[in-house]
Amino acid sequence: MISGIHLHEDLKKAFLEMGFSEMTEIQQKTIPLIQQGKDVIAQSKTGSGKTAAFGFPMLEKISPHKGLQALVLVPTRELCEQVMTELRKFAKYKRMNIIAVYGGVSINPQIHAIRNADIVVGTPGRMLDHLQRGTINLSKVQMLVLDEADKMFEMGFIDDVKQIISQTPKERQTLLFSATISTQVHEIVQHYMRHPEKIKVQSYVEEAMLEQFYYDVHSREKFYLLVHLLKKENAGLVIIFCATRSRVNVVAKNIYKNGFQAEPLHGGLSQNQRKRAIDAFHANKVDILVASDVAARGLDIKNVNLIVNYDIPKTSKEYIHRIGRTARAGTTGKVISLLSHEDHENFRNVMDDRSLVIQKVELPQFERIAFFSAGRQDGDRPRYDRPQRGGYGHQRSHGHSYRGPQRRSFGSERGEQSEGRSYGGRSQSSGGYRPRYGHGGSRHHFGGSSYHGRR
Repeated sequence: MISGIHLHEDLKKAFLEMGFSEMTEIQQKTIPLIQQGKDVIAQSKTGSGKTAAFGFPMLEKISPHKGLQALVLVPTRELCEQVMTELRKFAKYKRMNIIAVYGGVSINPQIHAIRNADIVVGTPGRMLDHLQRGTINLSKVQMLVLDEADKMFEMGFIDDVKQIISQTPKERQTLLFSATISTQVHEIVQHYMRHPEKIKVQSYVEEAMLEQFYYDVHSREKFYLLVHLLKKENAGLVIIFCATRSRVNVVAKNIYKNGFQAEPLHGGLSQNQRKRAIDAFHANKVDILVASDVAARGLDIKNVNLIVNYDIPKTSKEYIHRIGRTARAGTTGKVISLLSHEDHENFRNVMDDRSLVIQKVELPQFERIAFFSAGRQDGDRPRYDRPQRGGYGHQRSHGHSYRGPQRRSFGSERGEQSEGRSYGGRSQSSGGYRPRYGHGGSRHHFGGSSYHGRR
């Protein structure tokens, strides 16, 4: 028995060998219900341990070599591989055939693998493709899991999901995991679930261990500040979020040119490129992951110490998804948001969440450095300033890997001091824009010491 929950001995052994000692809150609340055969709606954030929450009772329920009995639908290829990998670890001492089915790769090996699968983890688009080809049969599915359901529907997969569900037995057990409960999630619940038990778990982020800050900085100086902070913070693993694929590439490239090891991660990269980036970050071979929201969705990477919002997300929900990757399981974490004029509307939307308190930090002195804009080749002149002496322009990278010539750790001397002048940025006192937000007669100023969500 672990945390008061009975597990099959083979599963218990795998659980303990993975370094776990007790169940998380979502696991303690959902596993007994799933073991009883009930439909479950579980509202929880990334990193709460939900894969184990449905994975262990799933592995208890199905029998090996009796056809496809469990289906897990997820929104992205990365999450698909991640869930499959975790389930295989859980099933270490059970002879289960667990496969991943997603787009962007050849369908033929999947067709062969499906024939012997006990559990399939798949993305809606590729699963529907298999159904239309007649290469998969869902008539024996006993358990259906919709993981990251809100994101799956935000990405436009709700009709695909409905078609897939229609091919499964009505008496199946359905489990839905979602960070938020949207209108589309409600629609699925009402039409495809039977008297579900509802579980809500608060953010797995330990707020007492999390620091949240923002800087008000001119957009043309945002990258200079970013490099200054990366040199200053003894951060360990860092995820930097950008709004677009092109910005992910530009920021990753320029971080590399400033002596850091970084990898980009976005939907425009090939599956192999994305997998290499994630694996390198998991293995601590790369310190910095520069990512888009969609590509990073569902990534469960331990020991991320710093989250940087290079671009502010459009909603508090996306902000919470981002910060959910740090300050977990008793570790400290920090979130830094770089706020420029064009980010003010998004920041106001983020602060609609009353629980968020983000402290303003005055701009430090930082240096202007070489910045290579999109479309320029290595060796070109930088966009805003002259290259540093002995510059980085002739170190050509291949593909999308931006790892420097030697591994560097945060907080160490970089040995690449910029010739650029010391620069304090555009402060409020020099005429910088100070937006004012609020309603009901009250005003919130970014110029204060901290910014609280609306109350």
